[in-house]
Amino acid sequence: MTTLSRFTNLAAALAAASLLAACSEPATDVNTAEPAKTQTEEAQQALKLTEVNPRLGEYIKTLSSDEFQGRAPATKGEELTVAYLEDNFRRIGLKPIDGDSYKQPVSLVQIDPKEVSAMTLSGDNVPAQFAYRDEMTAWTKQVTEQVEVKDSDMVFVGYGIVAPEYGWNDYEGLDVKGKTVVMFVNDPGFATQDPKLFNGNAMTYYGRWTYKYEEAARQGAAMALIIHETDAASYGWGVVAHGSPIKFDLINENKNADLAKVEGWITTESAEKLFANVGTDLATMHKKALEKDFAPVPLNTKASITVKNNLRELTSSNVVGYIEGSKYPDEYVLYMAHWDHLGMDFSNPTNKVFNGAQDNASGTGGLLALAEYFTQQPQPERSVVFVAVTAEERGLLGSAWYAANPVFPLEKTVVGINMDVMNVYGPMKDMVIVGLGNNNAEDILIKYTKQQGRYAVREHNPEAGIAYRSDHFNLSKKGVPILYAKGGNDHFEKGADWGKAQRAEFNKCCYHKVNDEYDDNWDLRGAQQDLFLFYQVGNELANSRSWPNWNEGNEFRALRDASADQRN
Repeated sequence: MTTLSRFTNLAAALAAASLLAACSEPATDVNTAEPAKTQTEEAQQALKLTEVNPRLGEYIKTLSSDEFQGRAPATKGEELTVAYLEDNFRRIGLKPIDGDSYKQPVSLVQIDPKEVSAMTLSGDNVPAQFAYRDEMTAWTKQVTEQVEVKDSDMVFVGYGIVAPEYGWNDYEGLDVKGKTVVMFVNDPGFATQDPKLFNGNAMTYYGRWTYKYEEAARQGAAMALIIHETDAASYGWGVVAHGSPIKFDLINENKNADLAKVEGWITTESAEKLFANVGTDLATMHKKALEKDFAPVPLNTKASITVKNNLRELTSSNVVGYIEGSKYPDEYVLYMAHWDHLGMDFSNPTNKVFNGAQDNASGTGGLLALAEYFTQQPQPERSVVFVAVTAEERGLLGSAWYAANPVFPLEKTVVGINMDVMNVYGPMKDMVIVGLGNNNAEDILIKYTKQQGRYAVREHNPEAGIAYRSDHFNLSKKGVPILYAKGGNDHFEKGADWGKAQRAEFNKCCYHKVNDEYDDNWDLRGAQQDLFLFYQVGNELANSRSWPNWNEGNEFRALRDASADQRN
């Protein structure tokens, strides 16, 4: 049966099942002893035609077993995980990248702040200090045992954004070398809810806190502080100040000396005290930061802080295999998922393993299942690459290493498709495309989504910046068009409220907790549906001359365009 006929039948079956469920009870044939199949049963049968690989559950279950010890980088869990991935890549026939090895070594450093001083302040009407974790939190990503910022002039820089495509520059005419910059989180579009300003309610890259530290470093700031506001950040103060203070980063030659000495957050209450020192307040500064003629505001305060670290260098691995293209082997369709999770909680007397079944043994299992399916199809014209990256949970570091040291040229990478937390709750009518509207590769995904009798939607909270919080983001920053999508909440039998409740329960009970374990009762038909969509998108692009791009106005469009002459 051809791909098209599979989805013609599926679309009809799902559509009929949905309509019937809304209208009446399933009918039976009174002329026979056997009940006729209901439309729901027909839809379930049609779903089997989207099954990419019956071994998907086996892959997820194995990767999330206690034996794999939570898959933390640079542990026994990594050793077992990487060996398992390599063995399966080899078994299914993917080509290795280095002799007979599929491993791309990744050099990491663990930065453990063993001592962070209070932030002392000097000014006419400011407190003597901000207390660590209560009024501010701070760290350094410079790879050194100690950093000190002393008597650094503090200046408010609005949103801390330089965005030429939006005609926005909060640093215009300002020299912040050696100074401490203070700024709001998120971006002006969120603050105003104006769809014509940046991207309206949906966060752009410029609203992400990581960008703000990067830009502050480019401007030469000694310290960069973000004002915490729960709605704008999408999480509370406890998330930024009371989690583990340990940071991880990539090892590089300059040991991150080009970054600001200190990065951190301050509470809104702390910000109010700084603003009061210059006769203003938070609400007024919010308005000022949105003015077209905004000028940075000196806060007439000097800040000092010291951070002392313990350092440990680690080596981990991305796992990379590929199918070589028959006609255009130097052009690449790339699939990725992160294999790592949080390891072990040795203080827990009853359950020590962060199994990470949904996050992200499901995505890694999906990567294996999809790779195996691809090897059973006709050889694609372009090469198809499968990358299982490390250290996502440590700050998207494995993908950052790949982006900085690509095995295959990024300017010749057609598209990246990321899989992070697959749908384990059964077939869904909706397909959530994170950052919907960003690039035209989405058009291909939407086409095949419709053939499944489904519909595409954007994530429900675009203001949270989910498009910048998984591994695909590091490829986005290099200009590679990315698809990050997953089955939604609108279950084709049980409805959207049921699906939403399942997601909420997972977030409550299991996300980043030891309870994220494999369940034999999971309904993986939805994950299979989604994997088949990912296959169709990748297969179409792998057998075409198309080069997807970011849409006009997107912050990554210029990066992609800059390498256009390297693509046919």
